[in-house]
Amino acid sequence: MEFRVLQYFLAVTREGNISAAAQSLNLSQPSLSRQLKDLEEELGATLFIRGKRRIELTEEGVILRKRANEMMQLIELTESEIFEVKNDISGSLNIGAGESYSMHQITKVFYRLKKDYPGIRLNIISGDTEDLKDKLDRGLLDFALIFTDFDRKIYHHFTIDEREIFGVIMRKDSELAEKESVTVKDLYGKPLIVSRANGLSLFSGAQARKLQVAATYNLLYNASLMVEDGIGYAVSFDKLVDTSDSSKLCFRPLVPEISVYPTLIWKREQKLSIVSQLFVEKLGNIN
Repeated sequence: MEFRVLQYFLAVTREGNISAAAQSLNLSQPSLSRQLKDLEEELGATLFIRGKRRIELTEEGVILRKRANEMMQLIELTESEIFEVKNDISGSLNIGAGESYSMHQITKVFYRLKKDYPGIRLNIISGDTEDLKDKLDRGLLDFALIFTDFDRKIYHHFTIDEREIFGVIMRKDSELAEKESVTVKDLYGKPLIVSRANGLSLFSGAQARKLQVAATYNLLYNASLMVEDGIGYAVSFDKLVDTSDSSKLCFRPLVPEISVYPTLIWKREQKLSIVSQLFVEKLGNIN
């Protein structure tokens, strides 16, 4: 299977039909069609359902699109790393992270590094812990900032010395907004909006059975919109949405306090790029 043909395949999935893809690739339509047919024969699978106006991917086609995109990302990373070796230090630092204020600690380190090496670039990829660890394991990320436990035999780690405190985002006109803090019991019977990754795992089993999930979120901004529209109370870290005087929303910490220290992890067996090595040095310690 040639990478060139995978690029052709991705162009077709992106454009939605062979004619438009051929035009974007500066190929003739018959030539592109023939190469796609050869790809299907090589894989022994039908990749497209060919309609009059648009093509649809088969189940096999969906799998190939996902893997082809990952291959292209790895090729770009490899080319970038080779370029770093051959030229002045440049290239990208790819960090996956959930939403948290502690990301400031990472960006401050990168800012100091970029002053020394102006040619480097930071790419932040958002996601929950399982998604980020999966990308890290497949070489699509250099580092991941996570808030849950991990296998120390597999990953190096650096703990960020800044606690993330859990609480509840709510409308200022809601019943609980009159309190300075909220307990788990205050949340019984209330519609909750929780992280897709963590759900109700912050709470004990007995507590969780008394809590009601109205919605889940992956990005807290979307959760804040649901709170504004009255869908429920969002459980999250502090300092991530606007709770100023002009906002409709406020944040109330949970008591007793529930907090975590974020951890930056990277694979032990993976050879770090030059930029990643310099970044680790700037962090100061390797635990």
